[in-house]
Amino acid sequence: MPGRGLVLDTFPGSGSHGGDERPVRRGRIVDPESCGRLLGRIADVALGPDRSDSVIVLSHPVLAGAEHRTAARALLAGLGTSRVLVLSSARAAAAYAGPRETGPLLVVDMGAELTEVTLLVNGLVADARQAESGLDDLDRLDPAKLPAVLVRTVLDMITSMWRHDRHGAIRGALRKGPVLAGGGALRADVPERIARCLGTRVRLADDPSTTVVRGAGQILSSVLRHPTVSPERFGRWR
Repeated sequence: MPGRGLVLDTFPGSGSHGGDERPVRRGRIVDPESCGRLLGRIADVALGPDRSDSVIVLSHPVLAGAEHRTAARALLAGLGTSRVLVLSSARAAAAYAGPRETGPLLVVDMGAELTEVTLLVNGLVADARQAESGLDDLDRLDPAKLPAVLVRTVLDMITSMWRHDRHGAIRGALRKGPVLAGGGALRADVPERIARCLGTRVRLADDPSTTVVRGAGQILSSVLRHPTVSPERFGRWR
């Protein structure tokens, strides 16, 4: 928020799944009731009681299914806002940290519970891979082994996409340099290993762990300034 920065919820989840389990796990809503309360608390702080003219941008894992997106839309509709825009986290990351020119772009998001690699072509998702593991899982390893395991996961997904790429988009994206997002991009030696293994530079935002939320914020600002702009252009905005 202008003048306040990020507005965060400070209360741990305590829904039907017990204990302090978060209502979103592996990129999916597992406890809608707790998730609704969490969103309501944030909306109270950020939007106030009258939300009739508010717009919310929701970002989701690139391979989130229709069931997850429908559940998320239903929760947001309950907040009383006038408009909800939905896009993948890869497109949000590209909006914040990607290059200005169009064309193919590779986004590598190394989060706490998911690792995703997405190929965007002119802002639209052309291909994607997802591993249901992230830093929370890898932190159980010997710290010296974490960079190698994380980078191998990423390279395996990129290699799989390369094998199925019939139009040279992956090659063009690698020449441009992949965008690295998520907390994994902050781990020592991870960006360097990825750059070295791929033989290209990498693109890092100022704070990779908040790349997606900041990109969503930029998209929201663009929508508020130009409300008639098509959502299909999200991936190309800065």
